[in-house]
Amino acid sequence: MDLIADLGWLRRAPVNFRQRCKHLDSQTGGLDAEADAELIDLSNYALDLNQLERLGKLAAKRSLRDAGGLLTRFKLGLIGSGTLSLIASAIPGSGLRHFVLIDVVEADYGRSLEQAMDPTSRIRSSGLDSVLIAFDYRDLHLTAAASDSHTANEQVESAFAHLKAVAENLRPSLSGPILVQTLVPPVEPLFGSLDAAEASSPYAMVQALNRRIVEWVSESDVVLVDAARFAASVGTVRWLDAVHWHSAKLPIAPQLVPLLADLIARTIGALRGKTRKCLILDLDNTVWGGVIGDDGLDGIAIGQGSAEGEAFLAVQRAALDLRARGIVIAVSSKNDEEVAWRPFSDHPDMLLRKEHISVFQANWQDKASNIKYIAESLNIGTDSLVFLDDNPFERELIRRELPFVAVPELTDDPAQYVTILALAGYFDTISVSPEDRKRAEYYQANAERTSILASSTDLEGYLKSLDMVCTIRPFDSIGRARVAQLINKSNQFNLTTRRYTEAEVASMEGSADKLTMQIRLADKFGDNGMISVVSFDKSASQWSNDLWLMSCRVLGRRVEEAVLAHVAAAAKAEGVQRLIGTYLPTAKNQMVAGLYQRLGFSLVESRADGVTVWELALDNYSAPELPIKIVADQIA
Repeated sequence: MDLIADLGWLRRAPVNFRQRCKHLDSQTGGLDAEADAELIDLSNYALDLNQLERLGKLAAKRSLRDAGGLLTRFKLGLIGSGTLSLIASAIPGSGLRHFVLIDVVEADYGRSLEQAMDPTSRIRSSGLDSVLIAFDYRDLHLTAAASDSHTANEQVESAFAHLKAVAENLRPSLSGPILVQTLVPPVEPLFGSLDAAEASSPYAMVQALNRRIVEWVSESDVVLVDAARFAASVGTVRWLDAVHWHSAKLPIAPQLVPLLADLIARTIGALRGKTRKCLILDLDNTVWGGVIGDDGLDGIAIGQGSAEGEAFLAVQRAALDLRARGIVIAVSSKNDEEVAWRPFSDHPDMLLRKEHISVFQANWQDKASNIKYIAESLNIGTDSLVFLDDNPFERELIRRELPFVAVPELTDDPAQYVTILALAGYFDTISVSPEDRKRAEYYQANAERTSILASSTDLEGYLKSLDMVCTIRPFDSIGRARVAQLINKSNQFNLTTRRYTEAEVASMEGSADKLTMQIRLADKFGDNGMISVVSFDKSASQWSNDLWLMSCRVLGRRVEEAVLAHVAAAAKAEGVQRLIGTYLPTAKNQMVAGLYQRLGFSLVESRADGVTVWELALDNYSAPELPIKIVADQIA
């Protein structure tokens, strides 16, 4: 089995795949959480093109129902080189494994720039969230060598200008960012090994174009889909199938379309905030070789000097690399806790140490119960978890009991564990902010808070003991990326669920018509980072809420009361008489349906679609005494 081309992190397709699809297709009615779980489970197999197309049709049928559960809708345009219909048909089924219902609108063949410029074209008039621009070097006049390096540079810049022209003409019709795919370079060498150094070679020109794309991504809100890297991993000679290009203008070999479709789907999942947050590790034969309870500290395989020991060391190193970029590390192991902890403190070759583990569950309970506890301790959903375990029994148990936990299929060779985990794309992201890199520390500290709270009988006293400091600043360039990230990821504690790009956030900075707030929270356990974003539209007599969202990891800390006290004080200072709050209901934000009422607002309007409008008369409002110190910069 080819780990990459065959999507080796997924189970092989079940023999009853067609029957299960047929059963789902026969179901009618409203929302059905069990049906959604079945759809997602079916997507977590390595499916061929026909199976993906069948599953995609079920996803389209599901998308016609009201939104709900974990699945979120996304409308994607697909424009570029050659025949894209096979890719378009494979994306919706792949999207399910990343919790996204993707509706693909394919541009007409061979007229990319004309359609991008025409506001009446299907790609411009379909109300897209985003569009993927996917060109082939053979369609950008990069197939022949340039006469010299100067001409080569001109050809690269011309190809890049074409890409940007398509993107900029499409941008006004999109509600979200543009996705751009890197180009797979040609297989055939012209100068042999010198191709990479000779600027005039087609290979070097395509690589130069990819560098321009990467620069573009780093300077804007364009999202990268790095097809070239996957093609290099699987083999460009397999990816760029000349027979299929010349016969049908297929830019990728049909058998590799499921791999590309998954890459696109996981990128959209990351865009929708579906990136997993926590890696849960088994211990015996996953983090080290052998069974610590039977083999003892001297008998487990780990460290340099043996192939097996180095393989397990690589697993630990991968976990630490993930933690360094903000992924939480937890443990679920069937073991005596004291015995299971020993290697972390006493084995000289262990890379993972106690301080790296946010939640440690070593006992003789079933792992499903332990994983539920881990999710509760971290205050995240099971859809944020990845479970790595060498035992096929335990993997199947978690898939059955906790169907939204990602469980990669492992081979019998521990040397492949890291590759499988990395290729699966569970932790793919479209950007990395300083806040992201600290997330593991935030969640680890939060787990400690939860543990202390569980043993406390005085909630108010507990909150005061945290020594919380809430820092409030207006939107600015420093926090812009994180503000936009929170706006587009937060679903539960989010009163309006309005989404804004980084460019739109930038336009709010310093606006006289806006009160904007980026809110951080720190306490004696550490800095939680930016945890809330709020904005109000100003007028002479009233301020109306546009955004009010908060990370669920700080629920119960009375931050929302501190926010309101700050907004009320700022409004009163400008002679404003009232605050207006709007609640726009979604399938995921019911937890804040009564927030305005709890904060003292009065209901003034209740619409048929569930939208409610609330008012707070500032003359009658007085700020409560809070267990939080507020530090506020000047807001404008």
